Amino acid sequence: MTDNWLKRWNDRYQEKEFAYGTKPNEFLKEQILKLKTEKILFGAEGEGRNAVYAAKKGWDVSAFDISIEGQKKALKLAKENNVTVDYKVGLLPNLNFKNSEFDAIALIYAHFPPKIKSEYHKLLDKYLKKGGIIIFEAFSKNHLKYQEKNPNIGGPSDIESLFSTDELKSDFENYEILELVEKEIQLNEGLYHNGKGSVIRFIGRKR
Repeated sequence: MTDNWLKRWNDRYQEKEFAYGTKPNEFLKEQILKLKTEKILFGAEGEGRNAVYAAKKGWDVSAFDISIEGQKKALKLAKENNVTVDYKVGLLPNLNFKNSEFDAIALIYAHFPPKIKSEYHKLLDKYLKKGGIIIFEAFSKNHLKYQEKNPNIGGPSDIESLFSTDELKSDFENYEILELVEKEIQLNEGLYHNGKGSVIRFIGRKR
């Protein structure tokens, strides 16, 4: 699992162009502007577009990903924007984040492998302070029919890697749900997120 997962993302991020562009995800951008700038963690952050945006807005930013190639491009992007991101590479259980370390956690298209995605969500919950906010956007289980019509929309092609609202309610059961919706949106993010897709958006506050 890990070898194929790692190879897929290293191959993608070795390309010269940024896979999902250098501009932040629109939902992430909209949500963090509502919050006090404190300490935030970005999961599966890839080439750093969202982390760099948050750093430019004054957040204390940490990030992690499985891909060293993603990290290289993220740190380059951060340097170009005169900001700093503490970016770790590896499997989440090995990265030594601390309990209650973060005021917010952002999971933007953080499609972890099916066998570990709930485990990762529960680990991330431990790293979030009481009262902290989860910002989540990712493809829903209904997204496969959008992929069939338009492969350029991107996203995992196996239903187990996609999300349902019930799954998020279960993984983040100790959260006040501020927003939880499945909806069709139009994406225009770099090379690999283009067109209409079905996503789940979740904003939760840890009780």
